[in-house]
Amino acid sequence: MTYHEDFTVPAELLEQVSTQGLEVLPELIRLIVNAAMQAERTEHLNAAPYQRTTERQGYANGYKPKAMRTRLGEISFAVPQVREGGFYPQALEKGLRSERALTLALAEMYVQGVSTRKVKAITEQLCGVSVSSAMVSQATA
Repeated sequence: MTYHEDFTVPAELLEQVSTQGLEVLPELIRLIVNAAMQAERTEHLNAAPYQRTTERQGYANGYKPKAMRTRLGEISFAVPQVREGGFYPQALEKGLRSERALTLALAEMYVQGVSTRKVKAITEQLCGVSVSSAMVSQATA
């Protein structure tokens, strides 16, 4: 997939990064992934939003919210939709609600003998994400 090279980071976000440091990373990731998904939909449809062209392959149909648990906490993305269906961005995996690295870390802690309650406490401290003991058990399966 090719992306246009005219993507720039908003000045407000750059200012936040300089003042807040790494605390603004989840918002930065959300903006970048959302922009990449929009560009992918534009390429899939073969037309930009509101563009009239004979090469158009379909029509955009809004966005669907999707929350994912990551190492940086929970991030909400706006997944672009297409009327005809059959499109899902490559940036996110369909049906996946947690980052693979987070799931693997949960499973590894459990395999090493850490109790599910301690795993829950650790992930809440490190990631700011609450996980259930059932999720830890599913990750080890």
